[in-house]
Amino acid sequence: MSHYFPANIEKKWQAKWLKEKIYEPSFAKASKDKSDLLRAKKPFYNLMMFPYPSAEGLHIGGVRTFTGVDIYGRFKRMQGYDVFEPIGLDGFGIHSENYALKIGKHPVLLARVTEKNFYRQLAAMGNGFAWDERLKTYDSRYYRWTQWIFVQMFKRGLAYRKKASVNWCPSCKTVLANEQVVAGVCERCSAVVVKKELEQWFFRITKYAGRLLKNLETLDWSESVKIAQKEWIGKKEGINIMYPIDGTKETVTVFTTRPDTNFGATFVVLAPENALAFKIADPSHKKEIGRYIEATRNKSEQDRIAGGRKKTGVFTGSYALNHLTGYKMPIWVSDFVLSGFGTGAVVGVPGHDMRDFEFATAFNLEVIRVVRGSDGDDTRITRPEQVQEREGTMINSGFLNGMDIHSATSAVKDYIEEKGWGKKVVQYHLRDWLISRQRYWGPPIPMIFCENCHNAQRGERKDMPGWYAVLEKNLPVALPVIKNFHPTGTDQSPLASVEKFYKVRCPQCRQWARRETDVSDTFLDSAWYYLRYPSVRDSKRAWNLRITKKWLPVDMYIGGKEHSVLHLLYARFLAFAFYDWKMTHFKEPFVKFRSHGLVTKDGTKMSKSRGNVVSPDEYIAAYGADAMRMYLAFMAPLDQGGDFCDVGIAGITRFLNRVWKIVSEKRKTKNEKQQSRIKNNALQKAIHKTIKKVGDDIESLQYNTAISVLMMLLNEFEKNVEIVNRDDIAIFLKLLAPFAPHITEELWQMYFTKNYKLKTKNFSSVHREPWPVYQKKFLREDTREFAIQINGKLRDTFTAPAGIKEQEATRLTLAREKVKLFLAGREPKKIIFVPGRLVNIVV
Repeated sequence: MSHYFPANIEKKWQAKWLKEKIYEPSFAKASKDKSDLLRAKKPFYNLMMFPYPSAEGLHIGGVRTFTGVDIYGRFKRMQGYDVFEPIGLDGFGIHSENYALKIGKHPVLLARVTEKNFYRQLAAMGNGFAWDERLKTYDSRYYRWTQWIFVQMFKRGLAYRKKASVNWCPSCKTVLANEQVVAGVCERCSAVVVKKELEQWFFRITKYAGRLLKNLETLDWSESVKIAQKEWIGKKEGINIMYPIDGTKETVTVFTTRPDTNFGATFVVLAPENALAFKIADPSHKKEIGRYIEATRNKSEQDRIAGGRKKTGVFTGSYALNHLTGYKMPIWVSDFVLSGFGTGAVVGVPGHDMRDFEFATAFNLEVIRVVRGSDGDDTRITRPEQVQEREGTMINSGFLNGMDIHSATSAVKDYIEEKGWGKKVVQYHLRDWLISRQRYWGPPIPMIFCENCHNAQRGERKDMPGWYAVLEKNLPVALPVIKNFHPTGTDQSPLASVEKFYKVRCPQCRQWARRETDVSDTFLDSAWYYLRYPSVRDSKRAWNLRITKKWLPVDMYIGGKEHSVLHLLYARFLAFAFYDWKMTHFKEPFVKFRSHGLVTKDGTKMSKSRGNVVSPDEYIAAYGADAMRMYLAFMAPLDQGGDFCDVGIAGITRFLNRVWKIVSEKRKTKNEKQQSRIKNNALQKAIHKTIKKVGDDIESLQYNTAISVLMMLLNEFEKNVEIVNRDDIAIFLKLLAPFAPHITEELWQMYFTKNYKLKTKNFSSVHREPWPVYQKKFLREDTREFAIQINGKLRDTFTAPAGIKEQEATRLTLAREKVKLFLAGREPKKIIFVPGRLVNIVV
């Protein structure tokens, strides 16, 4: 072929790679041989977050991520690793179901269409996937094991059901985990989230809060993701103080990290959801409190804690006693206190907390100063700017007077605990994972409730009478295909109306019982999929221990940082649990994690409403997959975003045409002996510097700069075309191969394989070639010491490459401090440059 036509070569090589299975680990050729993964000598598990198969198909941001992962995997394969790079589809969940509802198509039928389209698009990119290990979360052969994990969680006490105030999305008509609520709205549909009291299933992730937090320090992950998880877990060391409620036997427990300010505590506030609010209220206040509690139900948490919002509240008519001062603190109910954090009660210290000051000001409550700031002000606090929240010295605080706030905090904690008024505790912002969903499209929760056993106080667990896990031999609990899969908008899923599904016999007493009709959160599907990939052909267990020990944990994982406190945290939680149960040999699932940036179009985020969504199909058709891959890698470092523009991809196409041209021309003369013997020192330096730079840049995911140096090397080849030899071409194609797999395969076969057009049995791909090794002797710079003269007199020296150009030497000279000093602001009349020796400034 004399000209480069991507359409003529890309599908050909994709089919050849698939047939030869060159991307299966250990170069496996027998897809049904279960020992393939066990034969690997240098296993490297290279993984991307598997995609949610939307009906619109793969978007350009997803293509960039998959390309970025694939470039890294191809690089590691050429370094001699047996790379495992699987692909699958995360097809269960609300996104798919909502779209099915929108277009009036059943999710089961929609999944078949989207699956086919997604795999077509992924294949068209030429990625080196291990296609034999595909999985999909909505396949019963997969979710059987998702249900098995739920059963294990239940049997070991990590899954439980309780009534709780939960997040409810009125648009999606289901509950949401705390992690799925962003700024008070549903992360899926942006509807304002409200609170509901519902019976729900939870996973006890809080049991692992301390370990999840501590182990973050050991992870080689993107720092922004580690920070997000640390803040979400939210460790706080403090003390629970029990205040007696005057005239009753009740106490109100308050968690605080600043007990040093307790001498200034003047009121207590309960969350409206706190059961004490109604229990301790004076009868004359109960009606008003009831109205206030009811009004709070329609407010989002974000609205309740919004800064600048006027504080509201209702007095209960009761008082709590401050042990330290004997002060009778009025107990209020206010919606700025949230039930899900701390104890659902706060003690008000208005002199030293702005939120408390705002509340005290709104209801004319007393403000007492107990900390003097660095400004020395110890006057009565009447203005917001006087509120002292930071460092200071204790005053008006009895035995704490004169101490700094840190010493006082430690001392008063000890004092309160010794007196029996409180207990030191560690609390976390993290809450248990709400796992159940009142929707259709998901794995049914494998639990059975028996009313008869419940009444007899029998059950698989003492703390949950009446509840039994589905027997493992009866898994999976298949999701039935039902006509009406619309969400009910109640605390019941659509499966609750399907008697054939929910009516079952109790595993214990054999009476009629009821199957759980909620489905599990889609994030449970994705929290363990990395374990299933290597064992996807194993029908007897969720994962094969021998294979798992060989391949896990994942060596490189790339995905979106928006999953910092969702998928990534849940995956770590399950990995810890599996390790504790001796089901795996590792605690952390991903050795290295890197987040990717966002792709925009014409400077704005892509969306249908703006009409700027980029489909990869049209660009692959116009420019080819290699040009698309290279352009997406070239636009910015993988962890940063980039703006997609047609001019950029056209430039990459010109580069690939130049590559095709020079290799094709050299092929015509490749048998001329003098071509393989001529060596040029400058060209060899450029080649070996490029080998090092490209390797280093791929390792750090700086693909854009790697491509830049390849472009520079091509320029050198074109300048020195007559001395570029066979070895030089081989190195260049190998360096380019991870970025542009199709064109490099075609040119490699054309240039280096005899009778490449024939269907030979011993196929030798460029992607199985060893990565080039640079020679250090070519990396050393030839440098010289240059003299700097001013009017012929030596004034300074500097070191620079021997071949430095006059313009650069002049710039370096004029930038030096000594030169600026001698010139004293005078403009040079003339600058004389002697290559390799000196720069003389005439003034």
